Amino acid sequence: MLRLMIVDDHPVVREGLRGMLEADPGITVVGEAASGDEAVVRAGELRPDVILMDLRMPDGDGVSATSRILANRPESRVIVLTTYETDQDIVRAVEAGAAGYLLKDTSRADLLAAIVSASRGETVLSPSVATRLVTRMRAPVTESLSPREAEVLSLVARGLTNGEIGKALFISETTVKTHLLRVFGKLGVSDRTAAVTTALDRGLLIR
Repeated sequence: MLRLMIVDDHPVVREGLRGMLEADPGITVVGEAASGDEAVVRAGELRPDVILMDLRMPDGDGVSATSRILANRPESRVIVLTTYETDQDIVRAVEAGAAGYLLKDTSRADLLAAIVSASRGETVLSPSVATRLVTRMRAPVTESLSPREAEVLSLVARGLTNGEIGKALFISETTVKTHLLRVFGKLGVSDRTAAVTTALDRGLLIR
Protein backbone atom coordinates (compact mmCIF):
# COMPACT_ATOMS: atom_id res chain seq x y z
CA MET A 1 0.00 0.00 0.00
CA LEU A 2 1.46 3.33 -1.10
CA ARG A 3 1.37 5.97 1.65
CA LEU A 4 0.45 9.45 0.38
CA MET A 5 0.33 12.88 2.03
CA ILE A 6 -1.47 15.89 0.52
CA VAL A 7 -0.21 19.43 1.09
CA ASP A 8 -2.38 22.36 -0.03
CA ASP A 9 -3.67 25.47 1.72
CA HIS A 10 -7.17 25.06 0.27
CA PRO A 11 -9.35 22.55 2.18
CA VAL A 12 -11.58 21.89 -0.82
CA VAL A 13 -8.54 20.91 -2.90
CA ARG A 14 -7.27 18.55 -0.22
CA GLU A 15 -10.71 16.96 0.16
CA GLY A 16 -11.09 16.57 -3.59
CA LEU A 17 -7.69 14.96 -3.98
CA ARG A 18 -8.25 12.65 -1.03
CA GLY A 19 -11.59 11.44 -2.37
CA MET A 20 -10.22 10.95 -5.86
CA LEU A 21 -7.04 9.14 -4.85
CA GLU A 22 -8.35 6.95 -2.04
CA ALA A 23 -10.67 5.32 -4.58
CA ASP A 24 -7.55 3.54 -5.79
CA PRO A 25 -6.99 0.35 -3.76
CA GLY A 26 -3.21 0.74 -3.90
CA ILE A 27 -3.11 4.16 -2.23
CA THR A 28 -3.87 5.31 1.29
CA VAL A 29 -3.84 9.00 2.21
CA VAL A 30 -2.10 9.05 5.58
CA GLY A 31 -2.51 12.75 6.24
CA GLU A 32 -2.76 16.34 5.06
CA ALA A 33 -1.07 19.68 5.69
CA ALA A 34 -2.18 23.24 4.95
CA SER A 35 1.19 25.01 4.92
CA GLY A 36 4.85 24.41 4.22
CA ASP A 37 5.82 24.43 7.88
CA GLU A 38 3.03 22.00 8.78
CA ALA A 39 4.07 19.76 5.90
CA VAL A 40 7.59 19.43 7.29
CA VAL A 41 6.29 18.41 10.71
CA ARG A 42 3.63 16.03 9.36
CA ALA A 43 6.05 14.36 6.94
CA GLY A 44 8.30 13.51 9.88
CA GLU A 45 5.39 12.07 11.81
CA LEU A 46 3.58 10.21 9.01
CA ARG A 47 6.56 9.04 6.93
CA PRO A 48 4.71 9.09 3.57
CA ASP A 49 6.12 7.45 0.46
CA VAL A 50 4.88 10.26 -1.80
CA ILE A 51 3.87 13.84 -1.03
CA LEU A 52 1.68 15.97 -3.30
CA MET A 53 2.98 19.49 -2.65
CA ASP A 54 1.27 22.75 -3.50
CA LEU A 55 3.74 25.43 -4.57
CA ARG A 56 2.52 28.70 -3.08
CA MET A 57 1.24 28.59 0.49
CA PRO A 58 1.50 30.65 3.66
CA ASP A 59 4.03 29.77 6.37
CA GLY A 60 6.66 28.26 4.11
CA ASP A 61 6.21 27.71 0.36
CA GLY A 62 6.29 24.35 -1.36
CA VAL A 63 9.87 24.64 -2.57
CA SER A 64 11.22 25.41 0.89
CA ALA A 65 9.11 22.63 2.42
CA THR A 66 10.33 20.15 -0.21
CA SER A 67 13.96 20.93 0.53
CA ARG A 68 13.45 20.63 4.30
CA ILE A 69 11.45 17.41 4.08
CA LEU A 70 13.97 15.68 1.83
CA ALA A 71 16.86 16.78 4.04
CA ASN A 72 15.25 14.82 6.88
CA ARG A 73 13.61 12.06 4.86
CA PRO A 74 15.34 11.56 1.49
CA GLU A 75 13.42 8.34 0.82
CA SER A 76 10.15 10.27 0.39
CA ARG A 77 9.20 11.48 -3.08
CA VAL A 78 7.70 14.93 -3.56
CA ILE A 79 5.51 15.81 -6.53
CA VAL A 80 4.73 19.50 -6.93
CA LEU A 81 1.07 19.91 -7.90
CA THR A 82 0.33 23.51 -8.83
CA THR A 83 -1.33 25.91 -11.24
CA TYR A 84 1.97 27.73 -11.88
CA GLU A 85 4.47 26.74 -14.56
CA THR A 86 7.00 29.56 -14.84
CA ASP A 87 10.58 28.60 -15.60
CA GLN A 88 11.70 29.96 -12.25
CA ASP A 89 9.15 27.91 -10.29
CA ILE A 90 9.99 24.72 -12.18
CA VAL A 91 13.74 25.08 -11.78
CA ARG A 92 13.49 25.96 -8.09
CA ALA A 93 11.32 22.89 -7.43
CA VAL A 94 13.64 20.56 -9.32
CA GLU A 95 16.69 22.00 -7.57
CA ALA A 96 14.96 21.45 -4.21
CA GLY A 97 14.71 17.74 -5.05
CA ALA A 98 11.13 17.38 -6.30
CA ALA A 99 10.59 14.11 -8.17
CA GLY A 100 7.85 15.62 -10.29
CA TYR A 101 6.05 18.78 -11.36
CA LEU A 102 2.41 18.46 -12.38
CA LEU A 103 -0.31 20.98 -13.08
CA LYS A 104 -3.68 20.85 -11.33
CA ASP A 105 -5.47 20.19 -14.59
CA THR A 106 -3.79 16.77 -14.73
CA SER A 107 -6.31 13.93 -15.18
CA ARG A 108 -6.94 11.42 -12.39
CA ALA A 109 -5.39 8.61 -14.43
CA ASP A 110 -2.24 10.61 -15.14
CA LEU A 111 -1.97 11.74 -11.52
CA LEU A 112 -2.25 8.16 -10.24
CA ALA A 113 0.33 6.97 -12.75
CA ALA A 114 2.66 9.80 -11.74
CA ILE A 115 2.35 8.93 -8.04
CA VAL A 116 3.24 5.31 -8.71
CA SER A 117 6.12 6.27 -11.00
CA ALA A 118 7.51 8.75 -8.46
CA SER A 119 7.35 6.10 -5.72
CA ARG A 120 9.64 3.98 -7.92
CA GLY A 121 12.17 6.79 -8.17
CA GLU A 122 11.15 8.06 -11.60
CA THR A 123 10.78 11.72 -12.58
CA VAL A 124 7.30 12.82 -13.62
CA LEU A 125 6.50 16.05 -15.47
CA SER A 126 3.41 17.50 -17.11
CA PRO A 127 3.95 17.66 -20.90
CA SER A 128 4.02 21.48 -20.93
CA VAL A 129 6.53 21.51 -18.06
CA ALA A 130 8.76 19.00 -19.84
CA THR A 131 8.64 21.18 -22.96
CA ARG A 132 9.68 24.28 -20.99
CA LEU A 133 12.59 22.44 -19.41
CA VAL A 134 13.82 21.07 -22.73
CA THR A 135 13.55 24.52 -24.33
CA ARG A 136 15.47 26.03 -21.44
CA MET A 137 18.21 23.41 -21.69
CA ARG A 138 18.57 23.98 -25.42
CA ALA A 139 18.81 27.75 -25.03
CA PRO A 140 22.28 29.25 -25.58
CA VAL A 141 24.33 29.16 -22.40
CA THR A 142 24.95 32.68 -21.13
CA GLU A 143 28.01 33.81 -19.28
CA SER A 144 27.71 34.09 -15.53
CA LEU A 145 27.53 37.56 -14.05
CA SER A 146 30.57 38.71 -12.14
CA PRO A 147 30.04 39.49 -8.44
CA ARG A 148 30.13 43.23 -9.20
CA GLU A 149 27.71 42.90 -12.12
CA ALA A 150 25.30 40.93 -9.96
CA GLU A 151 25.66 43.54 -7.22
CA VAL A 152 24.87 46.38 -9.64
CA LEU A 153 21.90 44.51 -11.09
CA SER A 154 20.52 43.71 -7.64
CA LEU A 155 20.49 47.45 -6.88
CA VAL A 156 18.75 48.08 -10.20
CA ALA A 157 16.13 45.55 -9.09
CA ARG A 158 15.62 47.61 -5.93
CA GLY A 159 14.83 50.67 -8.04
CA LEU A 160 18.05 52.65 -7.65
CA THR A 161 19.23 54.97 -10.41
CA ASN A 162 22.71 54.70 -11.90
CA GLY A 163 23.81 57.66 -9.83
CA GLU A 164 22.46 56.14 -6.62
CA ILE A 165 24.11 52.81 -7.42
CA GLY A 166 27.43 54.57 -7.98
CA LYS A 167 27.21 56.27 -4.58
CA ALA A 168 26.22 53.02 -2.84
CA LEU A 169 29.15 51.12 -4.35
CA PHE A 170 31.63 54.03 -4.35
CA ILE A 171 32.11 53.89 -8.12
CA SER A 172 31.41 56.42 -10.86
CA GLU A 173 28.13 56.54 -12.75
CA THR A 174 30.09 55.78 -15.93
CA THR A 175 31.41 52.59 -14.35
CA VAL A 176 27.86 51.62 -13.40
CA LYS A 177 26.78 52.08 -17.00
CA THR A 178 29.73 49.97 -18.18
CA HIS A 179 28.74 47.12 -15.84
CA LEU A 180 25.13 47.32 -17.04
CA LEU A 181 26.17 47.20 -20.69
CA ARG A 182 28.15 44.04 -19.98
CA VAL A 183 25.13 42.57 -18.17
CA PHE A 184 22.88 43.41 -21.14
CA GLY A 185 25.30 41.64 -23.47
CA LYS A 186 25.56 38.53 -21.33
CA LEU A 187 21.79 38.24 -20.89
CA GLY A 188 20.89 39.19 -24.45
CA VAL A 189 18.65 42.10 -23.42
CA SER A 190 18.57 45.82 -24.16
CA ASP A 191 17.18 47.50 -21.05
CA ARG A 192 17.29 47.47 -17.25
CA THR A 193 13.87 45.94 -16.70
CA ALA A 194 14.51 43.06 -19.08
CA ALA A 195 17.90 42.48 -17.45
CA VAL A 196 16.36 42.14 -14.00
CA THR A 197 13.52 39.93 -15.22
CA THR A 198 15.85 37.64 -17.19
CA ALA A 199 18.38 37.39 -14.36
CA LEU A 200 15.63 36.43 -11.89
CA ASP A 201 14.19 33.87 -14.31
CA ARG A 202 17.61 32.26 -14.75
CA GLY A 203 18.37 32.22 -11.05
CA LEU A 204 21.21 34.74 -11.35
CA LEU A 205 19.54 37.05 -8.84
CA ILE A 206 17.64 36.25 -5.66
CA ARG A 207 14.25 37.92 -5.44
